[in-house]
Amino acid sequence: MFSLIQRFIELGEGYGDIFELCELARLNQNRIHRAFIFKSKKDNKENYSIAVALKPINSANFFPIYICREGIPNINPVPQRLSTFQNALKELQVEPVQLEIKHSSTFVDRELFYHYVIGILRLNHLIPPLQ
Repeated sequence: MFSLIQRFIELGEGYGDIFELCELARLNQNRIHRAFIFKSKKDNKENYSIAVALKPINSANFFPIYICREGIPNINPVPQRLSTFQNALKELQVEPVQLEIKHSSTFVDRELFYHYVIGILRLNHLIPPLQ
């Protein structure tokens, strides 16, 4: 019996980071477990985080979740960075799961924030349980 390690790997918030996340998804299309669009609010402003969870390689116990955290404002029309991600997922025939979560600034430290998000994902059976 092994313990599955689920960890967020944070990319940046800029266009280059979004393109990197999209390319990671394309190159690992057969490993995609799920894609996520998280919405959070700080000071009455909503932001999106986008993420892709990949299945472990072979018998490895590492379950990475690549994320661009809170860098996309919720504005109208849809921000280019968000539509770029959505278009890449459409191309890969992956439907993103959309969730509303607390903003990371609510937590004293970023690790606590990621534990909170992993807890939500496990509770909703969106990522595998620890084994």
